[in-house]
Amino acid sequence: MAQAGEDPPALHHSGEERLAAFYNQRAVLHPEHPLTPQRVQQRERFIARLKAEGRHAVLEIGSGPGVDGLKFVQAGIHYTGVDISEEQVRLATAKGLNVSVASTRNLPFADGAFPAVWTMSTLLHIPNRDIDDVVRELVRVASPGAPIAVGLWSGEDEEVLNPEDEIQPPRFFSRRSDAALRRIFGRHGEIEEFVTWPEGAGAESGPGAGQWTQHYQFLVFRTPLA
Repeated sequence: MAQAGEDPPALHHSGEERLAAFYNQRAVLHPEHPLTPQRVQQRERFIARLKAEGRHAVLEIGSGPGVDGLKFVQAGIHYTGVDISEEQVRLATAKGLNVSVASTRNLPFADGAFPAVWTMSTLLHIPNRDIDDVVRELVRVASPGAPIAVGLWSGEDEEVLNPEDEIQPPRFFSRRSDAALRRIFGRHGEIEEFVTWPEGAGAESGPGAGQWTQHYQFLVFRTPLA
């Protein structure tokens, strides 16, 4: 147990270099990970939202191998993606996607560059001590009034390492409750949508190898107009 004033042990595994090393290996061993029907449905609803609002471009944080990126492009949305893993970026660019290596903490884009942002199962790797700075960075590169979609796995407001990871070092997760998530993103914009769905089995299960009680959280919040 950490002493007063010290970081929990899990935080020592929360650095981007360690996370990039994990996903570089995963890109080679498991290049594709199927999406649940609920995730696909939310992506299609977000694409419909962008079209209805006349928003023709999106930035994805945590592009992975480009599964969502391809769908945005096929829908006629100009797509830009970033990921901290060079190998994941290699997989995505091989699909013809505009993806580059970049840190969510310091995005290489101008203020207000994107009319929408999409990030699924990525910000759960950001510890609580950094999450507000990261969300501010997303808001910075989004245009005023832009929708930002975020997907995460829930928890009981604890920061832990994934017990199922055989790749080393294991992934760090900040597992936030619904209430905590609403507080965090409510500080940076107006939450317009918040939905959850239960963890499934097999391909629809989340991290934790069945040791965690969790559900998926999906929200859309709107950046301030001024």
